[in-house]
Amino acid sequence: MDINVKYYRFSGLLQRGGWLEPAYVGVDASGVIRYLSRQAPAAAATESVLGFALPGFQNAHSHAFQYAMAGLAENHPAGVDDDFWSWREAMYTCALLMNPDQVEAVAAMLYAEMVRHGYTRVAEFHYLHHDGEGKPYANLAEMGERLIAAAKQAGIGITLIPVFYQTGNFGQPPQSRQRRFISTTLDAYMKLLEASTAAAARAQVLVGASVHSLRAVALDDVKRTFAVVNNQVPLHLHAAEQKKEVADCIAYCGQRPVQWLLNNVPLDHHCNIVHATHLDHEELQKLAGSQANVVLCPSTEGNLGDGIFRMKEYVQNGGRWCIGTDSHIGLNPFEELRMIDYRQRLVTHQRNTFPGQAAQTMIDESVLRGRTAMGLSNHELFAIGQPLDAVVVSSTAHLVANTSVANRLATLLYTSDSARNLGTLVAGKWVVKDQHHIHGHTIKAAFGRAMRQLANR
Repeated sequence: MDINVKYYRFSGLLQRGGWLEPAYVGVDASGVIRYLSRQAPAAAATESVLGFALPGFQNAHSHAFQYAMAGLAENHPAGVDDDFWSWREAMYTCALLMNPDQVEAVAAMLYAEMVRHGYTRVAEFHYLHHDGEGKPYANLAEMGERLIAAAKQAGIGITLIPVFYQTGNFGQPPQSRQRRFISTTLDAYMKLLEASTAAAARAQVLVGASVHSLRAVALDDVKRTFAVVNNQVPLHLHAAEQKKEVADCIAYCGQRPVQWLLNNVPLDHHCNIVHATHLDHEELQKLAGSQANVVLCPSTEGNLGDGIFRMKEYVQNGGRWCIGTDSHIGLNPFEELRMIDYRQRLVTHQRNTFPGQAAQTMIDESVLRGRTAMGLSNHELFAIGQPLDAVVVSSTAHLVANTSVANRLATLLYTSDSARNLGTLVAGKWVVKDQHHIHGHTIKAAFGRAMRQLANR
């Protein structure tokens, strides 16, 4: 028996085909699974965990700096319309306030909370590139490096996605309030991407590429970005989030946003379309057939009044999808999945959004497609050769302990909140245990200092 392998015994471990129980898992010093069986390893010390191990959730869309304003745009003066576009002005104000130290502190707190809720990897859709005057830092990847450092401290895997943000709207120059985001040319963005890629390589984390949206990058440069990136890394972009965005796109180029993407750039499993809220029937069918991922952010989409993605039809057409938390008004993956399902029930007046076992379908899809969005290609929830990334839910909680195997996963997904989580393992080590993060005191202290300095709450 290899003395360098650490063994866990879980009450059960979720696989695509159901539960492995009991589940013995052995991980090497780097956290990679080397043993996975119902049978106990011979003559090995084992940590017994009275919990069910679910795969660590993948947060495929994050704007970390926006956590500093979570809950601050919820007072709505009488007689004034408040929508996505007015919320965006509050977001710009927040973006202009924050220095690199504050961004790192806020991101570390956010990422620690993600881990506590069961996320083990995040795709950081990063567009806060420059200083408060809009000038590039001497190190073009300064802000990206701060986000990587925050993820390291919080113990979450990160895929850094530096964003190409160029224009203020279709055919319009950028606004002054967007000055920290802007790469004026594709060449300027490629220099930023190269610096970010080098920073990611030094830190041994993953990197992706992005255009913010069709309204934020000249359409010819969108095409050129797809051609230059050429499936080397995952490519992410917002599309069709808001009705006004769709109307503006039609007015500018005669096509709807996703229609334009389908007609002008290669969409496949490397591409991740965030929101895709407002699709017509043809767009929905063709997008589902393209094998691109749709990244849904239900708590943010609800908070901003975006609308409801047509998930039931999309799934019937074979569409792929995963989840993110975007502005971080909500951080519980169980809630994000429930919101996806319940909204479909409300608009269709039917309860079968997903065929068969809905809970298994949602976890399989959100985790495996989420990994694709990160630049990973694992095809099993847990397997020998993969890192042990897991959120562990108590097996002694009253509903769970008194539920059959057939109904267990549905009970976990549809009735759980984070209070039932025993903890989260990342690369085979407890990062959160009994609701306490291993670096929680340090992270909270730095976050408190940053928020006092910002004085925006």
